[in-house]
Amino acid sequence: MPIIKVLPHPEYCPEGKEIDAAPGESICEALLEHGVPIEHACEMSCACTTCHVVVREGLASLGELDESEEDLLDRAWGLEPSSRLSCQAILARENVTVEIPKYSINHAKEKH
Repeated sequence: MPIIKVLPHPEYCPEGKEIDAAPGESICEALLEHGVPIEHACEMSCACTTCHVVVREGLASLGELDESEEDLLDRAWGLEPSSRLSCQAILARENVTVEIPKYSINHAKEKH
């Protein structure tokens, strides 16, 4: 089973976290199942960029980037060459390290 190492994020995961995930699961699903409340405004349908993550290690082990995800990523805040939408990044058997960007394009967050 792959391990997702989540780097510290001041709001979602202040201490960082390591998560055991299942191959074939998306990074977003695994984070949500393990108490990391990453934004996912489109309910994981690849229609927004609120679940954007930067993959610091293990990028090559994730499922292929498709055209829809690639087009959406152009709108993500803090885009980097190793950026992925966590709802579309499917885990294989390798460990990954992800960083959740400080901001997303979703300015109308709940709980405000």
